[in-house]
Amino acid sequence: MWKHFLSRLPKKSLKSESVDSGRGNSGLHGPNASSNLGPGRPNSAPRRTSSVVFPASVIAGIEPLISFKDVPSSEKMNLFISKLSLCCVDFDFRDPTKNVAEKELKRATLFELLDFVSSNPPKFSEPAILAMCKTCAVNLFRVFPPNYRSSNSRHASENDDDEPTFDPAWPHLQIVYDLLLKFVTSSSLEAKVAKKYINHQFILKLLDLFDSEDPRERDCLKAILHRIYGKFMVHRPFIRKSISNVFYRVVFESEKHNGIAELLEIFGSVVTGFALPLKEEHKIFLSRALIPLHKPKSLGIYFQQLSYCVTQFIEKDPKLASTVIRGLLKYWPVTNTQKEVMFLSELEEILEVINMAEFQQVMVPLFWRIGCCINSFHFQVAERALFLWNNDQIVNLIAHNRHVILPVIFPAVETNAENHWNHAVQNLSLNVRRMFSEMDDVLFMACHSHYKEEQEKINLDAVKRKEAWEQLETAASLRPPVAGNIAVLVTPLATSITC
Repeated sequence: MWKHFLSRLPKKSLKSESVDSGRGNSGLHGPNASSNLGPGRPNSAPRRTSSVVFPASVIAGIEPLISFKDVPSSEKMNLFISKLSLCCVDFDFRDPTKNVAEKELKRATLFELLDFVSSNPPKFSEPAILAMCKTCAVNLFRVFPPNYRSSNSRHASENDDDEPTFDPAWPHLQIVYDLLLKFVTSSSLEAKVAKKYINHQFILKLLDLFDSEDPRERDCLKAILHRIYGKFMVHRPFIRKSISNVFYRVVFESEKHNGIAELLEIFGSVVTGFALPLKEEHKIFLSRALIPLHKPKSLGIYFQQLSYCVTQFIEKDPKLASTVIRGLLKYWPVTNTQKEVMFLSELEEILEVINMAEFQQVMVPLFWRIGCCINSFHFQVAERALFLWNNDQIVNLIAHNRHVILPVIFPAVETNAENHWNHAVQNLSLNVRRMFSEMDDVLFMACHSHYKEEQEKINLDAVKRKEAWEQLETAASLRPPVAGNIAVLVTPLATSITC
């Protein structure tokens, strides 16, 4: 059985290289890969794999089905490479009846490799690192087929609650992911040696896999990329830049990506480790990548992770709070009530940590927008806006700046208290109105008098408009009917429009 399986491995170097180039992994060849080649096996023994990809396995001549415990310590690394070469054969997992014995043999070999990497082996050599990267590339790196849910961004928000798609090859892929995670986190892997093979191209291929429909795969990728970020300091700027590019594509092109939540989780932990003061690079990432991520319709999928990242930035540098609030006001949804509720929730989190100076910079446009939300005909939006007054920190900010905020917000609260259709919203508005009265009765009465004057002006303008229309209708009824195609000049009336 295993002879039949081994016969499926590539026989020629050119064939192996063509497979690698087809998968886009040519960048994984180390600069010293060819220099590690030694004298080959005797001509009578067939080659099981390319000497370029797995040079040590050709030198050692070790059968890959031998157990690690049956070889001396000096040969275990060569056996490790030989077993990796055995796992570089792809199978069709959509049909569970095909190649059952070969699949099981490969699965058992992967478990052996996983146990070996977990058992604190000796330092991994360059050929071993190269072989490991090649095996992961062959088994993991692939192009996902187009999916009807992600291909049509117009209907993306309608399909957010659909069941996720599970890869039929996951029982096999999971072992490979576990093997890669154990390999990256192993103390036997030296970062200064491995960085040549776990390089920029390898990282980009991992990032491409984050668009997988399978949430289990994305969770594994999240753990692996986070460990790579922690271990390979030289790659950190590139990883941040590459993740930013994914965010840019979502904001300005596709509006849909399956792995945004997981990438934001990685960045959430990265932000907590930023040194103070924050670099300009990090501030630019906040303003150009994170804040615009509030724009896509699919915000609900990754809102919690995005809100956490933004809050972490503000906790690191409180001066960024006004920048974030201006960004939220810029991307404020006008027709999507679910997003409005999410924006209001994030605003509350920001206002809990904002300092007074930053708050005063944005309080006028902020409370104008909150007033619009209070007057929303959608009761959930109006309720969520009025719930802000249940937060003591926000009430304290309002109280210290009441002479500016109360005239801005009072008309919205008074209008709701008088004639909002929802009784719960009406009661909440009355409670807020009472808080304003207790906060500063003199200012409250002044705002109330001004509100009444404005309402009288609005009512008077409405009467004038009605009278003007009646005059037009009367004048039109007295004119003789127009015969033929004769142009009629209509003089527009000057009317005042109120929002």
